[in-house]
Amino acid sequence: MKLTYREALEYLYPRVTQIKFGLDTTRALLAEIGDPHLVVPCVHVGGTNGKGSVTTLVAAALRAAGWRVGVYTSPHLVSFRERVTVNGAPIGEDAVAMWTGRLRPLADELGATFFETTTAMAFADLAARGAEVAVIEVGLGGRLDSTNVVRPMASVITKIEMDHQKYLGETLEAIAREKAWIAKPGAPFVVGETRTAILDVLTHEAAMSVASVEPGSRLDLRVVPPEERYEEALALEGPHQRRNAAVARAALAALPARFRPDAGAVRRGFAEATIPGRFDRRGKWIFDVAHNPDGVAALCRAIEALKPPRPVHALVSILGDKAWPEMLVQLDRVVDLGILTVTPSAEGRRWDLEWLRKWLKDPNRPPAKAEWHLVPAFLEALARVEEGAGTVLVTGSFHTVGDVMEAQGLHPV
Repeated sequence: MKLTYREALEYLYPRVTQIKFGLDTTRALLAEIGDPHLVVPCVHVGGTNGKGSVTTLVAAALRAAGWRVGVYTSPHLVSFRERVTVNGAPIGEDAVAMWTGRLRPLADELGATFFETTTAMAFADLAARGAEVAVIEVGLGGRLDSTNVVRPMASVITKIEMDHQKYLGETLEAIAREKAWIAKPGAPFVVGETRTAILDVLTHEAAMSVASVEPGSRLDLRVVPPEERYEEALALEGPHQRRNAAVARAALAALPARFRPDAGAVRRGFAEATIPGRFDRRGKWIFDVAHNPDGVAALCRAIEALKPPRPVHALVSILGDKAWPEMLVQLDRVVDLGILTVTPSAEGRRWDLEWLRKWLKDPNRPPAKAEWHLVPAFLEALARVEEGAGTVLVTGSFHTVGDVMEAQGLHPV
């Protein structure tokens, strides 16, 4: 079926809100196009926060070592094409159109979701463009995430925090159980999480995952010590990125000798790696996709360390299923003015505005240091947040950062 790029996106995007766990559909789509996920050796990166940064750092070091590196991440900020890159070059519009047309008949037959279809497309594009090694970021969870069809050289869990409880469970232990199942036989399982109770769950479940694929196989666990930080030049800003870099370095050290970058390649890659939307400074603007309490806590620490020009004005839009009261209380300690709005691309998943109005007026909520206003109209909010600001922070979700970048004519890469 021949499609244009626009027609491909018009087919894919209505399926974005569909969540379907399981690997059968993804495997069937991949089989239809020759199982490209088995062609390119890969590193599989999961966790609650930090997985995007670790993915970027691992890919940067591999590229500095001379490999042709494919990367698959999600979600995107402005363009769908950001999700699939080879040596930094995004998937082409013609490739998106071609692979969507190729997959569509079976996708329709199987009721494939957006992520199932785009995961198959991603592996196909990475193989077609000659990626020699790939770094694959887990989409949601791990055990039943579409990316979990891979047989990686190493699997990585950054850390476990509360997020996506509707799908993964209401406790850290439940979330850890889902994420641990990216562990595979013969692949070191590199873990940045260090809390004993959570680490015990990860270890137990990962061992079960390994044995489920190859009975009798043992888990090769590599825990990154809690005190370990990367202390050399690092392009990614914020104290939390030092820990992410330590996890990325451990993942690289766990690779087979053929793919393992030397110390010089790691230094070069880490010193140059950037990731759009992660404490991404552009003039007086700071963009950060923090979308859960732990992510916001890391953002706040980064702002405190940077000490940006005052006043700091924040444009904030958070999805309705997130712990936004806790996130706002944390942001209050580092901003002077907050504008709460609804970002256009998340209209269907927006936070409850009436609840938000009542919460802002609630005398029993934690006392606010900053001045907060609710401005539902996005463009009005965007204009107001810039007035008199020394620094403008944009945060709350990938949607928020992406929509503001698009409105400002900025490109993520």
